[in-house]
Amino acid sequence: MSTLIGMNIVEDHIAVVTLNRPEAANALSKELLDELNMTLNQLNQDASIYCTIITGASEKAFCAGADLKERKGMSNTQVINTVRYIGETVTALEKMQMPVIAAINGAAFGGGLELALACDLRIAANHAKMGLTEASLAIIPGAGGTQRLPRLIGVGQAKRLIFTAKPIVAAEALRIGLVEQVVETNELLTSAVDLAKMIASNGPIALQQAKTSIDQGMQTDVTTGLAIEHLCYKETIPTDDRLEGLTAFKEKRKPEYQGK
Repeated sequence: MSTLIGMNIVEDHIAVVTLNRPEAANALSKELLDELNMTLNQLNQDASIYCTIITGASEKAFCAGADLKERKGMSNTQVINTVRYIGETVTALEKMQMPVIAAINGAAFGGGLELALACDLRIAANHAKMGLTEASLAIIPGAGGTQRLPRLIGVGQAKRLIFTAKPIVAAEALRIGLVEQVVETNELLTSAVDLAKMIASNGPIALQQAKTSIDQGMQTDVTTGLAIEHLCYKETIPTDDRLEGLTAFKEKRKPEYQGK
């Protein structure tokens, strides 16, 4: 396995991906992005993984965003291409077929927060700070932050965070809906795994179709969204898992889903 990205199967059907550049606050260098894309592609093709957790090494940072030291020697065109690559990687994370949980173990700034925004759920350690700080560097979020943040927390709060460029603490992130849960630092990974276990105990095809229905439906009007939901629902009907769920309910036992 790579040196900048760790990947472990921590429970049946649950993978943990770790950004592993603690000496650089897990910043998104090109090498790290290359390895992250390879890891995401590998997991996305693994039908045995029903839920993925992404986190950072150490308690200092989840991800500090783009590697500004690497960027310093770039031309304008190289900077633009690098930001596009970060955005493409963030989108690859968002499009993972299974639910993805961000376990925010420390600071999540700029591209680091954009990475978390692409996840389906976010759990933060109580000491973590988060922000889209780009305006303080005379740029704007360029890896989806101006689009995903207002869709998550509303236009007004998103503009406040982006315009001021000031990070917020985990408690405020929870209050405004930027994260779904805040826990003690030493409980973060355990809490993320517990949530992933609850998710992974359900039908994997149902999870995939629910994610597709929500994500695509949120981009359109309600009438079209309901049509998308119906199409996704139909995908679950001919599955072996649906029959297993009914049989397990009748027999009063835990279902054993196979993703078929």
